[in-house]
Amino acid sequence: MFHWFIAAGFAVAWGVLVIVWVVGAFSTKSTARSASYASRLVLLAPLLIVWLLVNAHVISPSWLVIRPLPDNPAIQLLGLALTVLGCLFAVWARVTLGSNWSGLPTVRREHELITRGPYALARHPIYTGILLALAGSAIANGASGWMMAWLLVFVSYAVKIRQEEKLMMETFPQDYPAYRRRVKALIPGVF
Repeated sequence: MFHWFIAAGFAVAWGVLVIVWVVGAFSTKSTARSASYASRLVLLAPLLIVWLLVNAHVISPSWLVIRPLPDNPAIQLLGLALTVLGCLFAVWARVTLGSNWSGLPTVRREHELITRGPYALARHPIYTGILLALAGSAIANGASGWMMAWLLVFVSYAVKIRQEEKLMMETFPQDYPAYRRRVKALIPGVF
């Protein structure tokens, strides 16, 4: 019964996130400008590697499925709680960003600088939420492949943040520097 509850919790948390993303993708503004295609490929290629890492058990048993963390209910509940919290934070950020959202570094036509809601806590709260959710999933799953996937997503987001920050500085040369000084990139008050 307990494992069913945990599995259902993860399915609902990640499922809600995916549904919000798919539905929201149909209501975005048109693109004004975006990062180069080469830089976009650099961001998309790690997704395949992440998929391979988290599905290592499907491909073949290896060191990627070793569990450095114990498999017990308390750790699974902690992982689920972090995943739910991360998914909710990412969904809140995605809904707040609205039609300005893009999966790749992009400036939309009539782009607005959003600084309210989760954007008052972190400049990239979607990434904060997804990283927290992935950390929760990695903790609950316990497999080293999940932990490596989290690290790869973090590095990919660091590259993406640099590209997005450059576009935002160019688009909002007066407002973005002040926002950047006031609000941390990923972890409120820290980083």
